[in-house]
Amino acid sequence: MKGTTPAGAPGEQEAAAWVRAMFGRVARRYDFANHLLSLNIDRYWRAHSVRRLGRILDDPAAQVLDLCCGTGDLLLALERARGAPVFGSDFCHPMLAAARRKIARGHKRSQLFASDALHLPLADASLDLITMAFGFRNLANYEAGLREMRRVLKPGGTTAILEFSQPPNYVFRALYNFYSRRILPIIGGAVSGDRDAYAYLPESVGKFPKACELAEQMGRAGFPQVSYELLTGGIVALHLGR
Repeated sequence: MKGTTPAGAPGEQEAAAWVRAMFGRVARRYDFANHLLSLNIDRYWRAHSVRRLGRILDDPAAQVLDLCCGTGDLLLALERARGAPVFGSDFCHPMLAAARRKIARGHKRSQLFASDALHLPLADASLDLITMAFGFRNLANYEAGLREMRRVLKPGGTTAILEFSQPPNYVFRALYNFYSRRILPIIGGAVSGDRDAYAYLPESVGKFPKACELAEQMGRAGFPQVSYELLTGGIVALHLGR
């Protein structure tokens, strides 16, 4: 599978345009919906990811990019942890606007720029760390996204991908799938005003590679050292590639 495949988007360009427009529609209520639908566990997932990256974040000279940064929750957590600015990038302008408002309210110094994750306006070997929380699944081409991250990382650099996955336990997976396919679209649609967006979420998770498969794909893309851990029973996986 090359990348995300929203209904009615036959090619990569159409898929990317669909994803950009969808996130633009839900940007205003995105944070509230995320916290509500995850019962605030999404805060733990991000905090855990930041802790796992502590060694890199402790280096004041490290160049850090939060890719597909959305409304900036992980971006701000990274800045708080390291006490220094990080860069954030997204291709959806309403999401970047929401992140910019958070940065201003919190008197933070992180810098934002608009870009497509498949075509970053960055030099080769320019970053020490790339993070991506719940954005990789929405790329129109997963292999191209991994290659682009590999291109802009310095030798020894790290990418951290926090993404939804499928719980390995059959009973828990069945309960999770029932919630995500039957309950989540109703609540998410009511909160955001866009049910299509929250119907897309479980569909995209169901089509997304398993954690072990993503690890293999990262290895093929140029990350010889890949590890991953399952969080909250496997609802989410954190992949680290070096």
